[in-house]
Amino acid sequence: MPLSMYNTLTNQKDVFQPREPGIVKMYVCGLTVYDHSHIGHARSLIVFDLMRRYLEYSGFKVTYVQNITDIDDRIINRANENGEPTSDLAKRFTKVMFSDMDSLGIRRADAYPKATENIAQMVEFIQKIMANGYAYESNGNVYFDVQKVKNYGVLSNRKLKDMIAGARVDIDQNKRFGMDFALWKTAKPGEPTWESPWGSGRPGWHIECSTMAVGLLGEQFDIHGGGNDLVFPHHENEILQSESATGKSPWVNYWLHVGLLNVSGEKMSKSLGNFLTIKQLLRLTTPEVFRLLVLQTHYRSPLEFSQDNLEQTERSLEKLTNCINGLKAQLRKLTTRPVDEEEQMQIEGLVMGYTDKFRQAMDDDFNTREALAAMFEFTREVNRITGIKELTPTSISAILEAFEGTGAVLGLFQDSTAEASGGGDAKLEAGLIEFLIEMRNDARENKDWPTSDRIRDRLTELGITLEDGKTGTSWKKG
Repeated sequence: MPLSMYNTLTNQKDVFQPREPGIVKMYVCGLTVYDHSHIGHARSLIVFDLMRRYLEYSGFKVTYVQNITDIDDRIINRANENGEPTSDLAKRFTKVMFSDMDSLGIRRADAYPKATENIAQMVEFIQKIMANGYAYESNGNVYFDVQKVKNYGVLSNRKLKDMIAGARVDIDQNKRFGMDFALWKTAKPGEPTWESPWGSGRPGWHIECSTMAVGLLGEQFDIHGGGNDLVFPHHENEILQSESATGKSPWVNYWLHVGLLNVSGEKMSKSLGNFLTIKQLLRLTTPEVFRLLVLQTHYRSPLEFSQDNLEQTERSLEKLTNCINGLKAQLRKLTTRPVDEEEQMQIEGLVMGYTDKFRQAMDDDFNTREALAAMFEFTREVNRITGIKELTPTSISAILEAFEGTGAVLGLFQDSTAEASGGGDAKLEAGLIEFLIEMRNDARENKDWPTSDRIRDRLTELGITLEDGKTGTSWKKG
């Protein structure tokens, strides 16, 4: 089954065919850095992190670009409220953003272009659009002339006449037409400005992404992603700008959009008091629990976040980690044993069946819900087999390798903080815990119960819970 993905541009699942064989160029709209990142941002970036991981797992070489909007109305307004330069505000929250993404185990993009570092390129891009007859200058502003194009609404399935009839458009005497949008805004008091052929000013929001995407990925590329809330007008306007500047269509072959996140049945907002930042989230749960919560829902569907869902997800993750830790514990105590050919064939068939189901699910528009169903089915069968007999080291290693490979795609079974920092501290911690477990097991075998109890009690004090099973001792935090 070939990889297919739901393309907002065509309103259907399309078989994925990159423009260059084996190479994927992917652009994702990043954050506007004026405040702390929230769990809605986290959901979207986890999803695109997953897509990138699966594309690489499938053998593609991926170039992943995620922009940083470090100048716009919200940044200007917040900086003015704080009485600080916009650049200082943006730098501070850019650092916060990277810290939040690292804490969630989201891999760094290949490039993070900033709007303020690409102003000259934006001016040139606007000049191309004007030269091609799709934009005009008015009192130091430059607007895109939407009436000059035939495909306005191609992404959002809207018609211009319907948008005009239903729109509440601010009256702007500088525009020729109410739906025209700004490519360049003339300078206003209290705002940072840059020089341009049309006078001092700053770029419009939409032109930023068009310029940076084309500059880094070329005039046409494979995938453009973002949240559902960006389909219109942001992504719609990006298409018009980019194709009007380059004369090439389609600008992007596959448009992928992530559903919104609701908190306890309502849209997340500060006014409702259900707004949750990533830092607040990580006081409630672990990065892997939240990631699993995200992946249990298909990325295009709304995601429901609640305390109940969080607790259910914690229990689900525990089932997976208990199985894996049990296998590791069993492997630690095993010595080399002859290969059991019958067992080996059974385990190879089990692993192959699981990875095939996992791939089939992921090839079907990154269906993590079905991929996880396959993983839990695999876990139950492994638990059934290990409950009956002790497997050989070869068999256990094959099972663990399957968990490791598919878990890496999902971003599970790894310490997210350790992944971002190189993994040293987490590996050291895990190694010390496992060493203490081995000491405890030796004490138990020698019927040295005081030592055994002292090790368990000390680990409990440190937040480490031990679970003794038929196949050995597993551990978890909390």
